[in-house]
Amino acid sequence: MRIEAGKLKKIIKKIFIHAGALEKNAEIIADALVLAELRGIPSHGIIRVKDYLMLVKNERMVLNPEIQVVSETPSTALIDGGNGPGMVVGKFAMEFAIEKAQQVGSAWVAVRNSNHFGIAAYYTLMAAEKDMIGFAMTNGNPLVAPTFGLERLLGTNPIAMSIPSKSEGIFTADFATTPIPRGKFEIMEKTGQKAPWGVLQDADGNITDDPSVLKRGGAILPLGGDYEHAGYKGYCLAAMVDILSSVVSGANFGPFVPPQVAYLPLRTNLPGKGLGHFFGALKMDAFRPADEIKQDMDLWIKTFRTSKSVAGKQVLIPGDPEVQKHILYEKEGIPILPEVWNELINTLSVWNLKLEEYDL
Repeated sequence: MRIEAGKLKKIIKKIFIHAGALEKNAEIIADALVLAELRGIPSHGIIRVKDYLMLVKNERMVLNPEIQVVSETPSTALIDGGNGPGMVVGKFAMEFAIEKAQQVGSAWVAVRNSNHFGIAAYYTLMAAEKDMIGFAMTNGNPLVAPTFGLERLLGTNPIAMSIPSKSEGIFTADFATTPIPRGKFEIMEKTGQKAPWGVLQDADGNITDDPSVLKRGGAILPLGGDYEHAGYKGYCLAAMVDILSSVVSGANFGPFVPPQVAYLPLRTNLPGKGLGHFFGALKMDAFRPADEIKQDMDLWIKTFRTSKSVAGKQVLIPGDPEVQKHILYEKEGIPILPEVWNELINTLSVWNLKLEEYDL
């Protein structure tokens, strides 16, 4: 089935308002989840609605957090997210970074005591729209084993960067530090698909293609896979994100990150607060005139897009597939898996909401 983006946003917004969110917070959550669907990243879209609501129901997340600026300098800040939804906290933090960068050229904001923040591009695009280079990263549920490890010590820990061009769109690299993020394994399991070989291991360290293995002590491998395929480089990237997002901010790191699903128990005696994010905004005019950089970005993008490619393929620019899907889905509606839609309907019933209320 397909559903119009505005209608889907209306549904999600209404669900979170009914659950107790202020309208402005429900709007941000809906914006971020629908943007993920529009960009073809359903693992960070409406499939997360149930997870967030169950965290709220179990008093493990606050829909209307008291966000505090703990400390700041002209170009940095530490923010406590008040255990709020990651996108509500993250938008506040990125707007804070943008405001500082407007004044002094660049800014970095570390966040603690937050939750899952959706797609990282949601924040970097905010900066790019202000003629800035945006950075965003976050740690997450410990599901990833370090190279040669059996224990799940790291999250899928995404990194994103956006920079605008003059006429070729916004360059946006947004990627997990694992071959596949956790949400995609959930979709594979719902649809009966096998995982690609070399991205998962079972509890004993054996490679497997069973996406449900994560429920039985299995782990995701870092970007690159095993040692022979340079999985240690993915491990390094994930570690960098974890340290910037948590050790710097005072959030929980590695295996201590609170599970972002209510069916997994919380650890006790945690070393930090919630999970962490790290945001950056660099004003392009702080280096040279923004138009000059954007013109050179046009040339960079055109150089790569028109380069020689293997037969039947085309060299793409980071962000191209997402933009193409965004255009298509705005026109034809967002495709929703029946299993995911049914789960959303079940979520409505749990919260005493009825589908007829949404004028579908």
